[in-house]
Amino acid sequence: MGQGAILIPLGRAHVLASMIMREARRAAIRVDALTAVGGLRRYEPAVESVAIVAVAPDSERRALLTEFTRLPFVLKSETPGDRSVALATERGDLTIHLTSPGQAGAALVWHTGSSRHVDLLQARAHARDLELVDARLKNRDGKPVPCPSEDDLYRRLDLPFIAPELRAGADEIVAAERGELPELVTEVNIRGDLHMHSTWSDGRDSAEEIVLAARQLGYEYVAITDHSRRAFASHTLAVEDVPRQREEIERLRSRIHGIDILHGIEVDMLTDGSLDFEDEVLEGFDIVLASLHVGGGQDGHRLTARYLEAIRHPLVNVITHPANRSPARSPGFDVDFDALFAAAADTGTAMEIDGAPGHLDMDGAVARRAAAAGVMVTIDSDCHRALWLARQMRFGVGTARRGWIEPKHVLNTGSVDDVRAFVARKRGRHG
Repeated sequence: MGQGAILIPLGRAHVLASMIMREARRAAIRVDALTAVGGLRRYEPAVESVAIVAVAPDSERRALLTEFTRLPFVLKSETPGDRSVALATERGDLTIHLTSPGQAGAALVWHTGSSRHVDLLQARAHARDLELVDARLKNRDGKPVPCPSEDDLYRRLDLPFIAPELRAGADEIVAAERGELPELVTEVNIRGDLHMHSTWSDGRDSAEEIVLAARQLGYEYVAITDHSRRAFASHTLAVEDVPRQREEIERLRSRIHGIDILHGIEVDMLTDGSLDFEDEVLEGFDIVLASLHVGGGQDGHRLTARYLEAIRHPLVNVITHPANRSPARSPGFDVDFDALFAAAADTGTAMEIDGAPGHLDMDGAVARRAAAAGVMVTIDSDCHRALWLARQMRFGVGTARRGWIEPKHVLNTGSVDDVRAFVARKRGRHG
């Protein structure tokens, strides 16, 4: 990244790429496939640029480049080469890369990156009398080598397919050589969402609307987890409102079938280390999530201590978005994750991978460290609108995959009975 480059949050990049692909389909631009690439495809929390690979015959390349420039939202365009077009829109800039069907696999790997991962593949290709260059695979004589899929490219390099989220240029090539790549978690593995907000706090939609949307997505269970009274949010759940919320959830349980509804809470950790709700209130919830939203001017040592107090609390089941970061804006808290993970594994407390674009936390290497320490994780949407449930879970799963997370590491790949048992085990230790 060049000095002074401005990073684009993943959520904004996703909106821009989705808009481009939607409008291209509406305009009936004749391409075989459109795929968002680069950091966006690798689920980087913040990306340097937005790019899309379009697959189409070489004979139609020039005409298609022109068609992209004529889309109604394009403010201006330029063509840096005969296979790409750069578009400026009101929502941001992006680049369309065209490739032929026979080289689609090489182009997808090339433009997805990371640059370090591609460098390692280029060296591997060279050792096999091949060249991976300019988004194409060639032999030493410069003749194209058919590579219609990414599987084809990796196979020619004597490797199994490596998922985009793993392509960091770290140890994924070695793991692939040894047959030690993880069986990554997918959205299909997720059976429930344990973190979402309704109009009882700062959510836009009612608990009923959220539950119905979750059932439509095929979830077996959800947890309604509104913010406690002193959370840093526009609206919070007062102690005196908890019984009324519980009554509403009981009514929903009797009326909405095919999905289990857990009554949860996202309780704040206060600056003195205590929790926002008293124990007798927390005992009534099916699951308790604890969050640290405000640092209160405290250093990393004190913030770590606050987390440890919450992790060791017998009624706290999940620590949400532990870094409390904001991609492209703030790195979040400087806490001792090794200490947190040791305590979480010891107490049976889960750590969250949060799919909200404003968090995407725990990311990559941090999530991988959590799993290696024996910590159970959750992957949640942290959703404040029913419409965003699927999108934010997708971000959460993508973030988890960057951390080599497998289904066995994730609490909410299990059944609702598994979740209840997880909660009961910790409570039972202190009961």
